[in-house]
Amino acid sequence: MSKQCAICGKSKMSGNNVSHSKRRTPKTYSANLHKVKVEIEGKESTEYVCTRCLRTANKNEK
Repeated sequence: MSKQCAICGKSKMSGNNVSHSKRRTPKTYSANLHKVKVEIEGKESTEYVCTRCLRTANKNEK
């Protein structure tokens, strides 16, 4: 299984490298994932979580 956010499902995205002459070549962008201990449905496990979800979780804790 590829790396994917356990909360929102964010994973690899695609786009283009664009040179100075506007020539386009395919490129993939990886999601900014971190391996953290999270509690999902009462179970604690180590999962990959994107930084946006981590920020939202920290904001909601306060």
